[in-house]
Amino acid sequence: MASSPTEIEPLFFESPGGYRLAWRETGEGRPLLLLHGFFSNAHINWIRYGHAETIAVKGYRLIMPDLRAHGDSAKPHDPEAYPPDILARDAIALVEHLGLTDYDLGGYSLGARTVVRMHVLGARPARMIISGMGLSGLTALATRADYFRKVLTGLGEHPRNSPEWMAEAFLKTTGGDPEALLQILNVFTNTPEEAIAAIDIPTLVLAGEDDDDNGSHEDLAALLPDAEHVEVPGNHMSCIVKPEFGQAIADWLGDPSFIAR
Repeated sequence: MASSPTEIEPLFFESPGGYRLAWRETGEGRPLLLLHGFFSNAHINWIRYGHAETIAVKGYRLIMPDLRAHGDSAKPHDPEAYPPDILARDAIALVEHLGLTDYDLGGYSLGARTVVRMHVLGARPARMIISGMGLSGLTALATRADYFRKVLTGLGEHPRNSPEWMAEAFLKTTGGDPEALLQILNVFTNTPEEAIAAIDIPTLVLAGEDDDDNGSHEDLAALLPDAEHVEVPGNHMSCIVKPEFGQAIADWLGDPSFIAR
């Protein structure tokens, strides 16, 4: 563990296919695996703005991977390194690598889509956090993939202050690899509504009150059998930097000693 909550050195494991993937940990207690969003990484999504610290003090061991093509993880350019659902399979491999059997699972945006795909592939956390995600962001991905393809293939050409320009500015802050990130669009897999409705574990649906980037989070919460819907200030880009975001997760998780076994 790092001595400072904002200075956490990465650990590494070998993913399916032999790629070196990174994760970071902080805190002690009940395991909580948290997956970041597209263009981001574990540090920016969970650590930089204090969310990890806010959650960890509740009694949680936070496990925060850098997804393939992000952060300190491998960024291959070979399309064969990006079969459908590989991000979910990477995360399941990390769960197995760490020997986790009783844990909670959450994600933001791309990370939220990935935790849903993990459930489809057989992962069974006790609880799930789906944040920065709406229903169509899980069921109909072609439009979202086309948007990011436009961002990544038009770098330096987007009108100032347009959504694409803002996305490119964020990409620059993270030092992302555009060629590797383009390949990530190939792993997007639609999840049918019946598979979402089969997620019968307690689930937090968390989103910025002005966030409609990935469709309706209200509709997503209504489809899930055991969901609590919480909104925090901000849109898709801004809510994740506000303290209310991490606090909402910490409040929903509560004291891990009260979780029914």
